[in-house]
Amino acid sequence: MSTTPLTRQLVTSLVEDAVTAPSMHNAQPWTFVFRTGAGVIELHGDPLRGMPRQDPDHRALHLGCGAALFGLRVGAAHRALKPVVRLLPIPDDPWHLADVRFDGPDDTDGDLVEFHAALPRRHTSRFPFSEEEIPSEVIDGLRAAALLEGCRLAVPGAWHTDTVMDLVHASELFEAADEAVRAEIAAWTRTGAPGEGPDTEGIPSYAFGPRQYDVTSPVRDFGAPRQVPGRESARFEKRPQIALLGTVADTPKEWLKAGQAMQRVLLQATLDGLVTSLMSQPLEWPELRSDARDPGSAMGFVHMVFRLGYGPQGRATPRRPVAEVLTFD
Repeated sequence: MSTTPLTRQLVTSLVEDAVTAPSMHNAQPWTFVFRTGAGVIELHGDPLRGMPRQDPDHRALHLGCGAALFGLRVGAAHRALKPVVRLLPIPDDPWHLADVRFDGPDDTDGDLVEFHAALPRRHTSRFPFSEEEIPSEVIDGLRAAALLEGCRLAVPGAWHTDTVMDLVHASELFEAADEAVRAEIAAWTRTGAPGEGPDTEGIPSYAFGPRQYDVTSPVRDFGAPRQVPGRESARFEKRPQIALLGTVADTPKEWLKAGQAMQRVLLQATLDGLVTSLMSQPLEWPELRSDARDPGSAMGFVHMVFRLGYGPQGRATPRRPVAEVLTFD
């Protein structure tokens, strides 16, 4: 049982670790409340930071919040706390996503500690990756990371990879033809132009990566409709190494589990020396998402497509100050 006092400074540091998590378009759709009397940190989703057109069911929002929850667990373990998580503790409040106490048993997941060093190092890389193949033992470790969070990580074969990449390309065409989607993406990009949102959120131009040169890029091009001075073009890998994260069911609780698995996989990949990016484009269209899974797999629903490999590290994207996302009660 933990006897470490949960001071304001300690709780603040835990949330600082949590908010390093990735989220769709870096919208950071989370808030935290510390209940002083109960010693509980509550995680809430913020629907005002959702994507009504791209994520109408709030699945991606739950993934981002689940990733933040995993970061909170890692931060707790690093400080010798033993986190105990209860998902969706109040059925009548769908935006109260989790409660975290710190009085777990001695066998609480001690392996979480190793991920703390990776929290500030994990960044999305929208640069070309090399063609170097990832060793099988590294892939096995990523699969194990997903299983520890109750999810599956599938590494597709050649035909399945081609299918997923075809879906990525189809989603680009869907996106180009949908003015509402383009407006939603533009609302979360930051190029320094007048009228854009605060520079503590969204995707800044330095994180766009280069434009594609000769093949359709596996990376969403946030700068496609805009002129970004000095942005270079580059050839991307012709056959990206990808992995699909999924669950059997497709419910808010499973989305939160998948978000935690997503962050665990990303942090494990970072420790293994890989660079990563997330390819959610085909999963944002119901008519494409179902085609992303392998029909012969036990994975019922795909929640994220990882692009994995070796190449340039991405730069850190901004985060909102903890004072904006954490309140004390």
